[in-house]
Amino acid sequence: MRNWIRFVFMAGCCIAATVAFSLPVTAQETGEIAISQGGALDGTRYRIIVSTDIGGTDPDDFQSMAHLFVYSDVFDIEGLISSPHGPGRKSHILEVIDCYSKDYVNLKTYSDRYPTPDALRAIAKQGETERAPYAGVRRSTEGSRWIVECARRNDPRPLYVLVWGGIEDLAQSLHDAPDILPKLRVYWIGGPNKKWGANAYQYLVENHPTLWIIESNATYRGWFTGGNQSGQWSNNEFAKRHIAGKGALGDFFVSKKADIKMGDTPSVGWLLRGVPESPTQPGWGGRYVRAWKRPYRRFERMTTKEDRIEVFSILELILPLGDDPPEPFEAILAVENQKLLGHALGDGSLRFRFCPKDAKSYSFRIQSNAPALDGITGGVTAYLPAPNMARRPTTHLPNWWTDDPSPNVAVGFHSGAKTVNRWRKDFLLDFARRMRQCQTPNSTTTRQ
Repeated sequence: MRNWIRFVFMAGCCIAATVAFSLPVTAQETGEIAISQGGALDGTRYRIIVSTDIGGTDPDDFQSMAHLFVYSDVFDIEGLISSPHGPGRKSHILEVIDCYSKDYVNLKTYSDRYPTPDALRAIAKQGETERAPYAGVRRSTEGSRWIVECARRNDPRPLYVLVWGGIEDLAQSLHDAPDILPKLRVYWIGGPNKKWGANAYQYLVENHPTLWIIESNATYRGWFTGGNQSGQWSNNEFAKRHIAGKGALGDFFVSKKADIKMGDTPSVGWLLRGVPESPTQPGWGGRYVRAWKRPYRRFERMTTKEDRIEVFSILELILPLGDDPPEPFEAILAVENQKLLGHALGDGSLRFRFCPKDAKSYSFRIQSNAPALDGITGGVTAYLPAPNMARRPTTHLPNWWTDDPSPNVAVGFHSGAKTVNRWRKDFLLDFARRMRQCQTPNSTTTRQ
């Protein structure tokens, strides 16, 4: 049977409409119920900080930032931190704010709670620009210090930290001020970001196991993968019909990518609609399970493709440096588009950490000025976690959630993606309404 949801949305402050549509994924398939209330769209105001690698190699952060700004009236945004693992700087955040400033004149006619462009500029901060060393932390930054300052404010509400890129600034803030941990609620878009931040991630697991965190390694992909992709709901057509030409933010959005990806937006959707304090409940940001022991494997040899590790796990290689390594010593592990720096800890060994983002086989090659290491090759094979892992939560990580490995909520290899894309029409329909507000002022307000 088809399931129909009645989705009620407000046009401006006084016009209501009801739209019915069929779900692309049935409730029987996902085991979920319909959601029509809860979250910021139901009136709960969340304090949020966004940590982003905007301006890097993937344009999706630009799209997600534009989406965030058209919903900025329903949040208390306290920080916008540039935390890239490569290209990308605070200036890219300011670039989106400049577009928002052009649409602000229209947006504020719908709500007087839209922040001014200058207020957003004031909370834009530069975070870490390099990957963490083996220790997982390096130095405090403007961004990490801002997380600490916001978390220590005299506000009884938790601070929601939405991490779209590198997790280094979050790790550094907890290293510098462990007292803020109980105040934090983290939603991390892991996956590809985890592969760049293996050291910072392992630091959090080993040193802050009670951190409240959703580790979304694959579920987030449901925002742009699967679901109802017919007609105007496809990634291309939706951008063409409902975003392009809708104010400065709409034109900026499609200038970065002609179709929707918005891979970081599920973190915002999680707060917009659902029960954010209960990650096991359905919501626009997905549904998650309690985490099992975070997968980690250590080898004191070079691995081969016969060695198997769970996808998104941390692989640590410990190799002998050999006699009389040169000074200065250099070594990297080349794997696909990564060049992972080796870490010598003074015990005669060299260590590499690698995180596979896909379930497949990988090839390694060491490049070094040490003859004992240069040219060594190896590999590893990553596999999907077994579905029964969801029934094996670890007590060591009491507040850690991750992707549901059940096949019935996966899209291909993307675990949990259906727990997001089943709401595709809901969140896209609401987003389209918000984008129209960028283009056209509220006629009721402007006549007053």
